[in-house]
Amino acid sequence: MIGNLLSSDFLKIKRKGLWLLTALGPFGVVALQTVNYGLRKDYLLQQSEDDWGYYLGNVHSFTPLALILGIAILTSFMASIENETNAWKQLIALPVSKMTVYLSKFTVLTILLFVSSSLLLFLTFAYGLFLDLGANIPYMELVQSSYYPFLASLPVLALQLWIATVSQNQAIPITTGVFGVIFAFSAYKLPDWMIWKWPTLMNEWNEPIINVALGIGVGILLYIVGMIDFTRRDVK
Repeated sequence: MIGNLLSSDFLKIKRKGLWLLTALGPFGVVALQTVNYGLRKDYLLQQSEDDWGYYLGNVHSFTPLALILGIAILTSFMASIENETNAWKQLIALPVSKMTVYLSKFTVLTILLFVSSSLLLFLTFAYGLFLDLGANIPYMELVQSSYYPFLASLPVLALQLWIATVSQNQAIPITTGVFGVIFAFSAYKLPDWMIWKWPTLMNEWNEPIINVALGIGVGILLYIVGMIDFTRRDVK
């Protein structure tokens, strides 16, 4: 049954622009570096002997902002599809549990973000090759800088989906998303326990894997809490 719900959800988003939004994030992040390196490549290459590492750092500086903003928009769009067509009641009337409905929404959003992270990996790698940054390509760092922020942002995804699905007014999750972007922008000032800081991979131990572990663990916890709350609410 979850397979049928996933197919249904993917059909619903087919012409809603969600795939376009999924691609815009990584394109935007790498496009900023095309401008950055296009205007002052010689200067940037003088800033470090590790050209690939410096380049990945520049790309990563914009990744959390794009990720948090993308999560807010995608979750709001996903919920608004059901709200606009008053389809929640029809959906719940089907012989499926509300937990399965919630799982399907979360899974679709997770797949969209995974695709976005994979696009970021490909575009970052391709533009790095175009810049001719050297033969010593840090493949592991490249993979980590693309997928670690995504895994660390799972609590934000779970929280935004929870708010979006239980709110009749989508201004509420959008407002929460805007605050999330502001928090991510000011991440270096935030304490390590705030979930909006985790996609930046910064912490006082300088161990990005801690953010990833916290992201997965707390993400699952927030998902369960949101799912339980969703199942207990009356659908309007």
